[in-house]
Amino acid sequence: MRAASLAGAGLVALYTLTISAADGITKFIAGGYAAPQLFALSSAMVLMLSFAASRSARSVGAGGLRTCAPRAMALRAALTVLACIGFFQAFRLLPFADVFLFIGLMPVIAGLMSGPTLGEPLRASAYGALALGLVGIWCLMPGGMSSVQAGHGWALMAAVTGTGSMLCARYIGRFERNALAQVFYPNLAILVVMGTALPFVWRAMPAADFAWVAAYAVCLFAARWLVTVALRLLPAYVATPLMNLQFVWMVVIGYAAFGEVPGAGTVTGVTLVVASGLWLVLDDALPARARGLRA
Repeated sequence: MRAASLAGAGLVALYTLTISAADGITKFIAGGYAAPQLFALSSAMVLMLSFAASRSARSVGAGGLRTCAPRAMALRAALTVLACIGFFQAFRLLPFADVFLFIGLMPVIAGLMSGPTLGEPLRASAYGALALGLVGIWCLMPGGMSSVQAGHGWALMAAVTGTGSMLCARYIGRFERNALAQVFYPNLAILVVMGTALPFVWRAMPAADFAWVAAYAVCLFAARWLVTVALRLLPAYVATPLMNLQFVWMVVIGYAAFGEVPGAGTVTGVTLVVASGLWLVLDDALPARARGLRA
């Protein structure tokens, strides 16, 4: 169990790097294009990558794109689409800080939902780690939230549905080890939904921008595969605080690319977020007997 927990933590760390790279590309290119164009093109590319990977998987006797949990997969796909729409609307209507505050609440949402949906209730020590992570998130957002508006509703919807999608991935991982299927079907749902709006928003795209979209798709494919495997190894309430390592990449990218020197609140927040994730990982990796002696 300890090895699985540490492996899952490493995969989540890689996920935060690849998804941060995808977010960076989105910020660079999305200003000139509507969301359905970016989502539809990138989803189509992810599907092609999934097909290519599935052919390689079948060549060594793996399951390709088959799933043994079609209902849970359909629910995961629907929740993924809702989360994409919600986060896009939230980023459009709110400052980044407000949206990231809701992202920071996802570990708490996962902790509350894991017990009734997956039978994985929080241990007493996990409450302390989650509280530490929330303090860290608040330090990262010293301005707090502005007055409630429609964007906050979109952000809350995105956080809940995004967490629900991760819980579905955890549930599906109990029955199958085919991570490719969990990448393929949610992206197929995104392509179908966004494709309906594509004729109304399409703009001609030069080769350079198309290359950026392709790079985004590769990062997205890698990120979704990594998080699917990680959620098979880690409980959702452990994995989601680790995903807040994205804040660390934000600080690093801001300093390296834009010369932004983080303030004391940012440094404190990042430290607490990382400590929260490590606390949960080490607690999950600790043998059951040791947990019992400690309690």
